[in-house]
Amino acid sequence: MKQLSIRTKITLWFSAILIVVVAITYFVVLSVSRQIIQKTIRDNLIQTVESNVDEIEYYASNTFDVSGREVDYYLRYGDGYIEIDDDFLNEVNDIYTSLCQSGGTLVYGENPIILESSNISFLDSEIQTISVNNTLYYIFDRQLETEGLEDLWLRGIVSETQGEVELSAISRASLILLPSLVLLAIIGGYLIARRTLAPIRQISDTAAQIRQGGDLKKRIQLNEGNEELHPVAEQFNEMFTRLDDSFTAQQQFVSDASHELRTPVSVIAAQCELTLDHDRTPDEYIEALTVISRQGRKMSRLIRDMLDFTRLELQPERYAKETFDLSALVEGVCQDMAIIQEKKITLTWETESGLLFFGNRELMNRLLTNLISNAYRYGTPCGHTKVTLQTADCKSDHSHPGSLLKNKNAALRQSHTDRCEKTCIFLSVEDDGIGISEKDLPNIFHRFYQADSSRSGSGSGLGLAMVQEIAVFHGGTISVKSQTGHGSTFLLKLPGSLLCRNNK
Repeated sequence: MKQLSIRTKITLWFSAILIVVVAITYFVVLSVSRQIIQKTIRDNLIQTVESNVDEIEYYASNTFDVSGREVDYYLRYGDGYIEIDDDFLNEVNDIYTSLCQSGGTLVYGENPIILESSNISFLDSEIQTISVNNTLYYIFDRQLETEGLEDLWLRGIVSETQGEVELSAISRASLILLPSLVLLAIIGGYLIARRTLAPIRQISDTAAQIRQGGDLKKRIQLNEGNEELHPVAEQFNEMFTRLDDSFTAQQQFVSDASHELRTPVSVIAAQCELTLDHDRTPDEYIEALTVISRQGRKMSRLIRDMLDFTRLELQPERYAKETFDLSALVEGVCQDMAIIQEKKITLTWETESGLLFFGNRELMNRLLTNLISNAYRYGTPCGHTKVTLQTADCKSDHSHPGSLLKNKNAALRQSHTDRCEKTCIFLSVEDDGIGISEKDLPNIFHRFYQADSSRSGSGSGLGLAMVQEIAVFHGGTISVKSQTGHGSTFLLKLPGSLLCRNNK
């Protein structure tokens, strides 16, 4: 059974259930038909006897004159005569009718079980039964009430076997019709199952082709429809698309990482070969070790960033979320970064106090550090960098991120639900550095993206890509506005629900 296909299993189960249902139907039909036929036999018996009651008349001797009468039968009875219609007491539909005296003496007619029925008392307008030779007979009596006929009864007798012909015909028809219907239903069920399960076969074949050929761009093609399997096929296609994207991204990541690591490795190898080529002075050895150390740190930083990025992208569950003071975190990072004063750039900040945030402290620290480091790296000497943290309406225009909410009291009067739905968190880092060219703006968040030489620096090329991943991890977005020679503004937008859940 386990080796059979789903289509065959469905057909077998369907066939078995259908056969059971048809068998039950067959016996129910026979049982109901038997009951109906027996009732019809009894009704016909009653109707026949009742009709014959009206066909018997009694005439006294002094009033009886046969001249001009069209009578087939007449009998001398008592002081007169009994007139019997010519159709009376004939066998009709195997129903026998007899005219009897109260003592059981047969006066006229037929009775196939006259001896056996003689022991059955007369009961007016009631059906009685008697079994003779394993055959059941129905008996129906009617007392004649016409004057002169008070001592006479009409007795009708019919056998239950009268309906065997009809029942046999029904049984034969059922034995022919029902199996034929079962066979047609099984064939139809098999065809329907094959048609219904065809998408599964297509899904299986496509998956097999992808496995054998490694072509992740292949998709499951189904005919138009709204069957339950169409969403399944769409989910598989979406999964293949994501696998293809992930595989492409992995290939690109490996290629980019190899490219980034090739330079420091080449520098270290060349420096070692040059240094070991002949004896060097202590100062030359120190200079060579300094170069090797610098390239080693660069490789170490690149590998660390690659591991952190991959961990965040593939295993985000490793970064637990907790409630912490986002305002205090931003102020602390800014205070620490301000001490560096790289290129004598001045770092200032403006934060909205008391913002309890539900997220990962380490990642938010990393995000802000990367943005400020990026501002330092590409800022102009003696320039300025400003960090702003605020909450505002999600639809507000933040072209000028330094503008905080003007009416905090009005915002506080909003209902808790409204604030959750309408309020967003905005964290911006604005510098007056060299800016980003328009052609580079769409790509700066890509991993290892190589911009023009004016923006080359000592970074690993993963800083802004990490910023974007951290934003997505918290359900937010990161955007940038920049103009060459006039600086850049990076704006992080986070949902206000990360604040509201802490106030419930």
